[in-house]
Amino acid sequence: MNQPSIVRTSTAELYDAYVMKNYSRAPITVVRGRGTQLWDDAGHSYLDFTSGIAVCALGHCHPHWVAAIQRQAAELIHVSNLYRHPNQGELARRIVGYAGPGRVFFCNSGGEADEGMIKLARLHGLKKAGGVEEKCYKIIAAKNAFHGRMFGGMSATPQEKIQKGFRPLVPGFAFGELNNLESFAALIDEGTAAILLETIQGESGINSCTPEFLRGVRQLCDQHNLLLLLDEVQCGIGRTGKFYAFEHAGVRPDAIAMAKGLGGGMPIGAIWAGERAMELFQPGNHGTTFGGTPLACAAGLATLDVIEREGLIDHVAKVSVAWHQALAGLAQQFPQHIAAVRGKGFLVGMQMTSDPAPWIAALRERGLLTVGSGNNVIRLLPPLIATADELARSVEIIRGALQAKA
Repeated sequence: MNQPSIVRTSTAELYDAYVMKNYSRAPITVVRGRGTQLWDDAGHSYLDFTSGIAVCALGHCHPHWVAAIQRQAAELIHVSNLYRHPNQGELARRIVGYAGPGRVFFCNSGGEADEGMIKLARLHGLKKAGGVEEKCYKIIAAKNAFHGRMFGGMSATPQEKIQKGFRPLVPGFAFGELNNLESFAALIDEGTAAILLETIQGESGINSCTPEFLRGVRQLCDQHNLLLLLDEVQCGIGRTGKFYAFEHAGVRPDAIAMAKGLGGGMPIGAIWAGERAMELFQPGNHGTTFGGTPLACAAGLATLDVIEREGLIDHVAKVSVAWHQALAGLAQQFPQHIAAVRGKGFLVGMQMTSDPAPWIAALRERGLLTVGSGNNVIRLLPPLIATADELARSVEIIRGALQAKA
């Protein structure tokens, strides 16, 4: 009897045939990771300074994280939010320990966390308006913001490349100039419910809120009974040398959206809500099937374990200083190619004088993985475990690419 022939198809061919074309992917197939390193199917190794776009906070396959996932997967993976389970309660407790008194809602992603904060703003506005719907629901966000690709977050993202093709959008958003307090104050009226900001705009070129601006926005929210909603999806969980990036300004928001690094590679999102907002969600007005599963929360707990036990937040604050100085030195040495270097800790943007795509390809060919951002920016997002030597190695790889085109 003839056996059927086996058709061997490459991963690239499978993607071409079956995966939707909504990403411009690099021409490599990654198959293995360990620490800060990735390997492709041809055996080439890369220093991974994308961290899965700020997700793999502990690098790839940290032993403690892997063991926690394996142990939990053999015990209990999913039960829905109809029941309690120990991991969710403990992870909520530890997040509250970082953020301050409040409560936590768990979801699956940063996009969902931002959507949830928008719903909190609507409920706060409803309360502010005495229960009258459609009277107080405006949210003031920043120009060039990015708050995800769902309809609420997309409507809070005033970028044509994000919104084009999906109008009509969700109403009720206005946009001020980042770090221009007067422009935000001028948009506040009796129909305003909240101000929504990324502490550091990640997708738009690594643009940081100044401490003075954040403190001023906090005062505006207090004066006008608005919620201050901070999107820390990309800049949170230790990436800037503080657990949350807003800690550099010494403020406390009313709600925080987080995701990415919280799970160390496992999909998880969360909203922390402080005392002004933590009772707004009631049974029936928000929920999720997969949010805060035993498995996802085990990943979150393991991530926090490693961050705390290995002192990774202090590590980022310490070793990033020399790294930033070295990158600034490259900007001085190659002003024809680098216009500016900015960011905090392990969230750095290198603004190029031309399209960054060829530079990202050149760095990849030399063994360094990076990711683009708005306004000709290359993002450098090393895992929190990256050593001083690995940071220095990234600088030398960048230097080599610059010298080759000098």
